[in-house]
Amino acid sequence: MEVTGKVKVINAAQQVSASFKKRELVVTTEEQYPQMIMIEFHQDKTDLLNNYQVGETVKVSINLRGREWVSPQGETKYFNTIVGWRIEKLQAEAPAGGPQMPPMPASEAFEPVSSLKEEEHDDLPF
Repeated sequence: MEVTGKVKVINAAQQVSASFKKRELVVTTEEQYPQMIMIEFHQDKTDLLNNYQVGETVKVSINLRGREWVSPQGETKYFNTIVGWRIEKLQAEAPAGGPQMPPMPASEAFEPVSSLKEEEHDDLPF
């Protein structure tokens, strides 16, 4: 699965235990109703975020993780985590030096039809 959007937050790495470290990234999706998606990077994957900055557009490859937890009172709860394992920068929508489509001429540049006869043959298949 993938999440695409702009980097909103990159937190510092957290050493959760002697053998586990994580780093959180928040990406804002670019859609009608933007979502702020928090993605965790674990262990050596935390270093992947070193080359990224707030405001960059990225595509993050993710896995969904879920787990069950039973409280001391016997109540069962479920937790989900979004874990990133790859991140890449995306180019801007219209790169400044890249190839671009030529502009469409104004409608005045096209000659209007002076006469139209239904009997005349056309090559349209319908």
